[in-house]
Amino acid sequence: MPGQPSLVARLFWTSVAGLGLGLVYGPPALAATVAGLGLVVLRHLGRPGRFRSRVRRIARRHAETLALRRRQECFVDAYGNEIRDGWLRECDYFLDRTVMPQLEARFPDYVATRRAEALAIVEAVAEAADVPEEDGPPEDGIGYELFCLGRLKAAGWRAHPTPASGDQGADIVATRGRTRLVVQCKRYGKPVGNAAVQEAAAARRYWEAQAAAVVSNAGFTPAARKLAAATGVALLHHDALGTLAEEDLLAEA
Repeated sequence: MPGQPSLVARLFWTSVAGLGLGLVYGPPALAATVAGLGLVVLRHLGRPGRFRSRVRRIARRHAETLALRRRQECFVDAYGNEIRDGWLRECDYFLDRTVMPQLEARFPDYVATRRAEALAIVEAVAEAADVPEEDGPPEDGIGYELFCLGRLKAAGWRAHPTPASGDQGADIVATRGRTRLVVQCKRYGKPVGNAAVQEAAAARRYWEAQAAAVVSNAGFTPAARKLAAATGVALLHHDALGTLAEEDLLAEA
């Protein structure tokens, strides 16, 4: 897709047209040309502001979702470090799939050169969004499983915990309609890895379920995401359980 003409090109062609008109119509045409050149310069100087405004407008349409994803993907590890890797990946995804395609036609030269500025705007919109505060999940593993169980029940699932031994990789088995779901719950201080995805996939076979999910307070490693995509295991933050529907899970399988 050809980009917009540069400032130099626009000034040049405006001058050429103006001089041509000036030869025919005299001083009034030259004065109009000078005014036109001024408008070209002013419009060029205003492009950064229009770019920022457009990014902000797009981000605000998705502010609640962005804020929720920010909460889900940012966490503090066992050493007190704030881990933002998952959130930064989410911002990149949002820019590439949602923001930049809408800006390429009007701001082709800004898509790459002002990416950091666009990321900062998305971060600010997500941080400023007003989303309800959640009660913190329990710190211990069993408490976290019961916490997730309660959220599934609130969403209309008939859910029960599995026995402490012999669960075959499932902490919770839930049914709604014709869908049986097995859930592996992980209350971690770091991103969840491949092992949990493997356990959930095995539990789906053992319990003859139609869907499997790993639920965590933290994010997931890139390797876990890749394996989950290949095996049809859903990777969820516990915030998502309160509105979880069968079609959300079957789309993963």
